[in-house]
Amino acid sequence: MTDPQNWQSPTNDGQNGPRYGEQVPPLAPPGGGLQPGWNAPSGWTPPPRPGLIPLRPLGFGTLLWAPYQVLRRNPKATFGSALLIQAVVTLVTLVVVGSVTFFALSRVDSAPLAERDAVQAGAWVGIALSALIPIALSLVAGALLQGVIVLEVARATLGEKLRLAQLWRLVGRRLWPLALWTVLLSAAAVLALGLVTGAVVLFVTLGGAWVGLAVILGILGVLLFIAGAAWLGTKLSLVPCLIVLERLGIRKSVRRSWSLTRGYFWRTLGVQLLVAVIINVVSQVVVTPVSILFSVATSLVDPNASFDAYLPSVILYVLVLFVSLVLGAVATVVQSATVALIYIDLRMRKEGLDLELARFVESAPGSGATDPYLVGAAGTEAPRA
Repeated sequence: MTDPQNWQSPTNDGQNGPRYGEQVPPLAPPGGGLQPGWNAPSGWTPPPRPGLIPLRPLGFGTLLWAPYQVLRRNPKATFGSALLIQAVVTLVTLVVVGSVTFFALSRVDSAPLAERDAVQAGAWVGIALSALIPIALSLVAGALLQGVIVLEVARATLGEKLRLAQLWRLVGRRLWPLALWTVLLSAAAVLALGLVTGAVVLFVTLGGAWVGLAVILGILGVLLFIAGAAWLGTKLSLVPCLIVLERLGIRKSVRRSWSLTRGYFWRTLGVQLLVAVIINVVSQVVVTPVSILFSVATSLVDPNASFDAYLPSVILYVLVLFVSLVLGAVATVVQSATVALIYIDLRMRKEGLDLELARFVESAPGSGATDPYLVGAAGTEAPRA
């Protein structure tokens, strides 16, 4: 039997070893024959890459627990982004609105009695205008955060793990469509509430029998607003995913979200509503005992209130604010991840996206495989971790 170590290629002119670029035949195990483990690999095999979800249509239970796995799988990029963005928005709100409020109220206190009403009216207008700055910032920041979570879920499904800077850079290219969509949704909600509130106030000012009509109109208006918000919110909930992952404009994203949710409205609404209820219950369970325990501890440590009167309130406010920021960051990540998972699940069910995702995962790095989330047009090579 030929010694495998002294094997010579029949075409290498007697020199040991094959020439550069030649195929080396598989070595046979002692005793002849092929056994498991002795066959040469026939091609490139991708390394095992654990993904966030199985590449098949998702069950109801998977849609509920998978969003929490997003936090565990890449906490720095997901929870870190949410906490950082919410902390910045809160800090800007406290600094801007707090400073303007302090300055405005100081002017009211120091104003002459004859001018106090005019100064007070101007103070309230200034405070309201100062609130527009954190509101605008929160809209842009919320759009950015939602895009980051959507992209993280999409890449985690493929077994990839992007860093925070990578996620922010990729989402930054689609930030303005996301922000514009958030502004449009907020403006529509404010306009609808404004119409109902304006009609109620108008009827109340008329007095008499109009007051009863105002009450009925107010109740019906609120119920219609809730129903309309639930319906439109569900039908359009996939728009951020489409803007980020499929790189569509707002109009095309609206049409496509409407189409994808057709036939799955109640399932989509049920998952989002159940996740929101779970998050709110957990938040109340955490925040309420913290407030009660801290109040009791403050009274035990300082029963005679020897500290300044405002000090316990300030400490309690800071503690509750910190807990609220943490819980708010978790809630934002989980809710945004839920929407992204619903989007992926609907495309698996209606368009066979699971096959495209599996094909992308099995492709070799550098093979030029296009982004599996793009529809129709050929895309650029998708980022790999």
